Amino acid sequence: MSRPSAIRDQWSRTTPALRRFSRSTTAMLLCVVVAGYVALGVASSGAFFEGPSVRVFLQYLATPILIGLAQMVALCVGQLNLAVGALGGFTACLTGVLMADHGVPAAVAVIVGLLTATAIGLVTGLVIVATQINGFIVTLATMTILLGAQYRLTGTRTVDGYSPTLRDLGTAAPLNIPLVFVTALVAAALLAAFMYRTVAGRRLLAAGGNPLAARLSGISTDRQIVAAHTLSGLLIGVAAVTATASLPGVNRSVGGDWLLPSFAAPIIGGVALTGGSIAVFGTVLAAFVTRLIDAARAQFSLDPSWVNLLIGLVVLGTVAGGRLHQTRLGKTGGTAAPSAEGGKQPPAVLPQPGGAR
Repeated sequence: MSRPSAIRDQWSRTTPALRRFSRSTTAMLLCVVVAGYVALGVASSGAFFEGPSVRVFLQYLATPILIGLAQMVALCVGQLNLAVGALGGFTACLTGVLMADHGVPAAVAVIVGLLTATAIGLVTGLVIVATQINGFIVTLATMTILLGAQYRLTGTRTVDGYSPTLRDLGTAAPLNIPLVFVTALVAAALLAAFMYRTVAGRRLLAAGGNPLAARLSGISTDRQIVAAHTLSGLLIGVAAVTATASLPGVNRSVGGDWLLPSFAAPIIGGVALTGGSIAVFGTVLAAFVTRLIDAARAQFSLDPSWVNLLIGLVVLGTVAGGRLHQTRLGKTGGTAAPSAEGGKQPPAVLPQPGGAR
């Protein structure tokens, strides 16, 4: 085959993918992020583009990305996790108290925090499966229990006497790129590889997209619910560690404002509330958008309540728009659109022998 023909064939294969991406939620969010960042830079007379501003912006972006991914994992199996903020706050306080009050080395305290968050996620999933109670109720109860445990750990004080090594890692920013932000991006990349490239990840999507078909294929939907909450707990644990490293101290208020952003990022990013889909890149970009809104609030000295109102309206509009789109597809007999990442969702795993609940 001649070189011009090869180029034409390659272009013919690439053009449809680019066209689909240009119409996706991810492409729209990418444009919003670029335009919003440039607008804030111009409004600040260029100060927003300077190294210290970039470092602070990215440092406090790590937590919204991680909690958005944690909520996304729960949503992909049709579950809701209302305990995101409470679990993150409890884990952060536990990690800080272990170091400050009991002299536990930073590495050990971090590992204990991650294992605790993962174990709580596992127990939450097991309770949902064992009792067959809606995950909304179970995670609401978990949230209430963890808020009490968090208050028990710290009371009204702020724990700030923990490891200088962890603080140094939290503020380290080679080339003005914070390590905590790099940690969030690495977590997002690993999660995307797990969900798209492994059988276990595809089972989660299959169980969330069509539970009946998944059960007929030998996939245990109960196991996928437990796995999703366990993975969600692990991601919340990572978010708690990055928050502990970045903040000057931890107290009972840590995690109190995580719930709305945890839903905002995946929903705005294109994840369906009905399950069966993920949008890792879209969730990361949506976290950028919410962080830009918060930065604009600080830049223009806006009332914080307006920020929550705006984010809430965006989430509501996104959900309403998605429902309207699905209704139109149902009336016209159309098929579902490509995923928010600009491509098709991974296929369900092949049927396996054996039954499943």
